[in-house]
Amino acid sequence: MQELRDESEADCCSHEGSERKSHHSEKVKNSLISRLNRIEGQVRGIKGMIEKDTYCDDVLNQIASVQSALNGVGKLLLEHHLKSCVIERIQEGDTEVITELMTTMNKLMR
Repeated sequence: MQELRDESEADCCSHEGSERKSHHSEKVKNSLISRLNRIEGQVRGIKGMIEKDTYCDDVLNQIASVQSALNGVGKLLLEHHLKSCVIERIQEGDTEVITELMTTMNKLMR
């Protein structure tokens, strides 16, 4: 994960029309996609466990594992967002990004 943190300088956000977009390095994007693919597989596995009437505690442990993995993706994405988009917008004088960030943080902490 350290190599992904070092790539954050290559990330930046752009504002095209009324839509903001992130531009992550290929390394970061591939890591996020890889993690999400694994999570997708875990969710399919949980579905299979339910279909096979697997013991509830085992299913709940797998759900906890997926939630943890999603939190990891969220933390990595948040870190890159802070180090690129948020800093860039503050430097441009756009303090609305703080309100946007606080709203997002509140959603993540639910």
